[in-house]
Amino acid sequence: MNRPTIADLAKAAGVSVSTVNRLLHGTGTLRPQTADLILSAAQQIGFRSSGPLHERRRDNLPHRHLSFLMQQSHRPLCRIWAEALLGACARRTDAVIEPDVLFEDDPSPEAVAANLLKIGGSADAIAVISADHPLVGQAIDELRLKGVPVIAYVTDLSAASRAGFVGTDNWKAGRTAAWFISQTSGRPGKIFPLIGSNRYQFQDISDASFRSYMREHAPKFHVSETLLTHEAPKNAYAIVRRLIAEEPELRGIFVNGGGISGVLRAMRELAAEQQCKIRVVCRDIGPEARKGLSEGLITASLCHPVDRMPEELINVMLRMIERTDTRLIEQRIVPFEILTPESIWT
Repeated sequence: MNRPTIADLAKAAGVSVSTVNRLLHGTGTLRPQTADLILSAAQQIGFRSSGPLHERRRDNLPHRHLSFLMQQSHRPLCRIWAEALLGACARRTDAVIEPDVLFEDDPSPEAVAANLLKIGGSADAIAVISADHPLVGQAIDELRLKGVPVIAYVTDLSAASRAGFVGTDNWKAGRTAAWFISQTSGRPGKIFPLIGSNRYQFQDISDASFRSYMREHAPKFHVSETLLTHEAPKNAYAIVRRLIAEEPELRGIFVNGGGISGVLRAMRELAAEQQCKIRVVCRDIGPEARKGLSEGLITASLCHPVDRMPEELINVMLRMIERTDTRLIEQRIVPFEILTPESIWT
């Protein structure tokens, strides 16, 4: 049997010979759908040069440089997010992505704004996790004028020039946390919400909705003033130790940000009969949170989906690169995951 020829491949794919030649020799660009059609036909008929065709298809794809500005490199959850983003970039079949993950451990708005402008010199699009601040918004405005879209990730920003937001429904997350604590506590008492920063929108929204649910459905519980951890486990540990010592009616803790390892450290110092009186709900799913769930110290984790969120983010980034002339803001809300001691993986 004769080997299939280029003409045979063109006929099988329903395209012209010149179209096959453009892909095979890299002499022009093709739509990804056309390249996929030719590759599929090549495999079906046993075309001898399917390997080079795959290489040419990759060369034919758009090449994008995507930058991700993260925070808290010391926090395992942030490292998990970064790894998930790199994996999602590598799995893309519609573009060749050069990812660049940068951790900025200085959370000041000056540092975040400076880094945004710096990486904006080479990136096609940027995703950023940042506290909301006018200086960050000004940097995003400047990048928008240069044609570099900036998408808020995990926590939204108030910058009018941001190109989009990808995150969870933080209003629902706060009310769900309140449901877990109020429904699983044996009797009413005091509940203490913890947040990492007053300027992270996703924490502030969840804190407000937590209180909304408790006022509406569990008025017998007393929700205290929100306590600030500055995202530091040692601060969270000190806060919870003080609460245990000073608040005999302590019934619940909503860890709405970083610091879960400090909370768990304090909980582990309690006797088992004391531990079971305190309900802890968090939004973390790093190694410490998984261990806390397995131990039964955490009632529930309302976490960001590690797989789906990066995929949605990259979808938005690639779309906004092609739509730099629009003032529209693209928003993608991904359902948060609910993990309990009975559903957590090990």
